[in-house]
Amino acid sequence: MTTWTALTTIKGEGPAYALGERIEELPVAPTALAVLEVEDGSGMWEVGAYYTEKPDPVALDLLAAAAGAAPFAVTRLEDRDWVEQVRRELTPVEAGRFVVHGAHDAHRAPRNRIALQIEAAMAFGTGHHGTTRGCLLALDGLADRGFRAARTADIGCGTGVLGMAAAALWRGCVVATDIDPVAVETARANARVNGLAPWMRIGRANGLRADLVREAAPYGLIFANILARPLRGLAPDIARMCAPGGRAVLSGILNEQADWVEGMYRAHGFARERRIRLGEWTTLQLRRL
Repeated sequence: MTTWTALTTIKGEGPAYALGERIEELPVAPTALAVLEVEDGSGMWEVGAYYTEKPDPVALDLLAAAAGAAPFAVTRLEDRDWVEQVRRELTPVEAGRFVVHGAHDAHRAPRNRIALQIEAAMAFGTGHHGTTRGCLLALDGLADRGFRAARTADIGCGTGVLGMAAAALWRGCVVATDIDPVAVETARANARVNGLAPWMRIGRANGLRADLVREAAPYGLIFANILARPLRGLAPDIARMCAPGGRAVLSGILNEQADWVEGMYRAHGFARERRIRLGEWTTLQLRRL
């Protein structure tokens, strides 16, 4: 399958996210979008769009000019089975009692661990990224201290790995949602492969205001592995949906953004229990007062 990319840079986080939203409104919409800070202290952000058909370079450059961004660099990638390549290159990841692996490495999963089989696809969360591993380590630590959640929410679930970890651990109700339909189908497939579908309700939703999420509230545990800015925006809803004494595990947070995100949640009735720093990423474990 041919893949196209369109990349640009722009000054400031807000303008970068605004440009990303405008890209998704174009007639040829991307199949995936990434907004990332350029970590050189310049304050620049990179906006990348990924397509299965050639995007309109004129429309993209008009958006870039209107936003004050650099012209888009549109590139056609060589035909390659990228998913299969990722499968070959990913090795099992251990996070406390959890080990995340592909089907090709099932034989390498230790018998005394909770093994989760995750296949590479166009969805986030194979366990290799510091944000996903940080959330799994937080869950492992909670379980070590005797914490148990009857109901768990996994917001922005990607492959569904975090919700599946909770379901495998406690066999409680897990609601997993993502705004991306590819992620939803990937999470459903992974839940079936791991025999966890009976405990999981998986659907498409933006945030926590969908009926699917509201119907199971309140939650003893809420995962939200997204990005710092949307995490701040979700603070009121997460506070409303989290049971007193429940936990929120938040990630997708750069180390320098951790205080900024935590401060918002303190203002909505959470106290910090733990920070996990892996490389440039921080995972926050918070308790609902």
